[in-house]
Amino acid sequence: MRIGIDLGGTKIEVIALSDSGETLFRKRVPTPRGSYSDTLSAIKMLVDEAECATGQVGTVGIGIPGTLSPLNGKVKNANSVWLNGQKLDQDLTALLQREVRVANDANCMAVSEATDGAGAGKAVVLALILGTGSGSGIVINGKPINGANGLGGEWGHNPLPWLDEEELAIANANQCYCGKHGCVEQFVSGTGLCDDYARRAGIRLKGDEIVQLAEQGDLNAELSLQAYERRLAKALAAYMNILDPDVVVFAGGICNIERLYTSIPKLLPEYIFGKECHTEIKKAAHGDSSGVRGAAWLWPLDHQSGK
Repeated sequence: MRIGIDLGGTKIEVIALSDSGETLFRKRVPTPRGSYSDTLSAIKMLVDEAECATGQVGTVGIGIPGTLSPLNGKVKNANSVWLNGQKLDQDLTALLQREVRVANDANCMAVSEATDGAGAGKAVVLALILGTGSGSGIVINGKPINGANGLGGEWGHNPLPWLDEEELAIANANQCYCGKHGCVEQFVSGTGLCDDYARRAGIRLKGDEIVQLAEQGDLNAELSLQAYERRLAKALAAYMNILDPDVVVFAGGICNIERLYTSIPKLLPEYIFGKECHTEIKKAAHGDSSGVRGAAWLWPLDHQSGK
């Protein structure tokens, strides 16, 4: 049995998979934001619950919104900033009394979707996480591109291209947690959508509430969604100008906004070099839980716990 953990900014999810990929157990709990020790405790609790419910001991893989530094083994670049500077894999290995494998959450999601999801059968798969933060994973011929510095697929902390006056004002007024201004993540994450609506309407709502209001004809909600779509198209076009993938997969909570799969393909040619784009854009086959499945598959079949 394989246990996967998706450590997100707002929730921690566990999944237990059989060798054939069947879901044996699944649960989500809120992330104890700001507390590293409480985060470790929550992960242990979920692993214990999965093993109690299934009666099996499993390998453990975890996807995080950052990466482990090849230099010192500590977490870096996580938007869940309380993880940064911690030796998460070592601490969890000690806590769970078994080796724990840690990988970037976007890479986990990309592997999952390239293996048996929306990107199955494609040579170059670009998968975007659009949730509390934003990130991406690249899989080429079935293998994730990690990079020499653990930065393979980094996207959210590049600048949003082709800023208009409104976007420039937002960028100047709001510093990203990474210390820069105008990062893609500030505009195309689910948080970015909610921020935009709050600026327009003066109240803060969740993403699905904004979508619902737009469907009911609310002007501020519609303007926020149109701005979000334009910004996502810009950021994606700049990426595609370099990588030119066979398929783009959306995951994270934003992937459930169905209008994106019509609007983004229409907007992309405006920004793509050459003014044409035929690349498929698909919703993650495993939804916003694709990353947790990929974390579980960090262990191959011949590395089962207890063998």
